Amino acid sequence: MNEPVFVLRHGATEWSANGRHTGRTDIPLTEHGRDQARAAGGLLARLLPPDARVLVSPRSRARETAELAGFAGYTVTPELAEWDYGDYEGLTTPQIRETVPDWTVWTHPCPGGETAEQVADRADQLIKGLEQPTLLVGHGHFGRVLMARWLRLPATAGVHFGQDPAAVSQLGFERGVPQLTRLNLTNHAE
Repeated sequence: MNEPVFVLRHGATEWSANGRHTGRTDIPLTEHGRDQARAAGGLLARLLPPDARVLVSPRSRARETAELAGFAGYTVTPELAEWDYGDYEGLTTPQIRETVPDWTVWTHPCPGGETAEQVADRADQLIKGLEQPTLLVGHGHFGRVLMARWLRLPATAGVHFGQDPAAVSQLGFERGVPQLTRLNLTNHAE
């Protein structure tokens, strides 16, 4: 495939704003997150090819982001769900570090949740199915793993990519070589 892939992270939620790990929990967008999603739609209107397919995480925050951005005709895709943080769901990194010093999702396991390798496997399955220009609407950590896997890097290399709420990144190719074409673009004021 040589078609562009766009990655849109959902808009802000209460938990994303205060740093709580939000995998399975279905948290709604804040009003600010809704504004961010609408602004992302304006940006994507300029970038996204008109024949692009839209795939969205099953979480309501991703579905609402897609709808507010102007993409109601989407397909829910379970592979786009956020990293399952297991026992760390709803906790902040400082809270986790009270019992596991130096913990990060990139370097340590999530008891009862997914490993980096399991998240990478989901990203790889998603990438294999991409055959046309596509918009993927999902989550921060999963999107960063997806970018790493697109570039044929280990999932843990996702630590090197930023993905703010309602930010757009573009994956593409240069002469057949996978490339991160755009990273963390926004069309909204913070």
